[in-house]
Amino acid sequence: MFELNEDQIALKEAAAEAANAILGETLKADDEAEAFRPEFLHALGEAGLCGVQSPEAYGGLGLGYSEYVIILEEIARVSASYAVSVAVTGLPQIILATYGTEAQKEAFLPALAMGETIGAFALSEPDSGSDAASLQTTAVREGENYRLNGTKFWITHGGVADLYVVMARTGGDGPKGVSAFLVPGDTPGLSYGKKEEKMGLRASPTVEVVLRDVVIPAANILGAEGDGFKVAMSALDSGRITIGAISVGIAQAALDTSAAYATQRKQFKTAIIDFQGVGFMLADMAVKIESSRLLVHKAAHLRDNGKAYSHIAAMAKCMATDTSIEVATDAVQVLGGYGYTREYPVERYMRDAKVMQIVEGTNQVQRLVISRYLKRIYADS
Repeated sequence: MFELNEDQIALKEAAAEAANAILGETLKADDEAEAFRPEFLHALGEAGLCGVQSPEAYGGLGLGYSEYVIILEEIARVSASYAVSVAVTGLPQIILATYGTEAQKEAFLPALAMGETIGAFALSEPDSGSDAASLQTTAVREGENYRLNGTKFWITHGGVADLYVVMARTGGDGPKGVSAFLVPGDTPGLSYGKKEEKMGLRASPTVEVVLRDVVIPAANILGAEGDGFKVAMSALDSGRITIGAISVGIAQAALDTSAAYATQRKQFKTAIIDFQGVGFMLADMAVKIESSRLLVHKAAHLRDNGKAYSHIAAMAKCMATDTSIEVATDAVQVLGGYGYTREYPVERYMRDAKVMQIVEGTNQVQRLVISRYLKRIYADS
């Protein structure tokens, strides 16, 4: 089921080549400077990597998630920060393709799919993380407009995005009171707070987004009032697949570096990979990566074929992100003292991997999703 066909192999090779050519020279410097370069995302878009899953009619490649996870893994092997940027710019595309009107699709999808504009997804708030349905940002209808007020936290591309998908409360408490809106980045009243100083993904900006009397046309609502939580959760289900793919890419990069090192590094006149303590560690790393990759591809396959995939997406995200931090930590161990320095990239892989267990729903939330699925299918057995 998961053997790549010729077209997918060609896409994988093209993604690897483009990612290395566009991103490869500045990774260490940009990580240390916490520098994000919009032109890199634009270049990835020109290479056809920002709209893989969007319809061809709107500037995308019209491919499935099976192809999307392939390119995200290859980008993440070079830079997890920019793989996340591609995935986050992809979230508004997924939402627009599913819930957008024809006018909304025509207005926003092509530029996002071609990497000409940068997208963002604004759900989390200071007191609303895992409990997304408790968000407090409001959207009040005023004639042909909505007025938005509130604060969003931990927003990837905050301050640099051209388009935000913002979740805001139009009704009462709980998920049924939440609606989704398209908010252009240049809308008056939109401002930005602190940029987070992060352990990893340091070339990807994470910024507080503040909405103070932000007025947008009523035509910018996605779906109907009250659909916002459904919009957000469907996006997160898809996002868990992409985070899984990115995590596999980080883990594969860590294995690539540590296995190559272990074949060259000699102690007692023997390559350290030939010592069982190291060789078995690398073997376990490879097993975990391949298992995670297969689970990510299964989730993508189910999504592409219109089958229930939420529980498998949760499993894929959970396993791949746990694998990523485990493999990256072991890669540091294989390199020993060198692994702990910034001379080698494995310390960056370790830092980048950690946040993958947190974003798109913590792994504790994933286990909750999985356990609820198990309760449902076994309740009547």
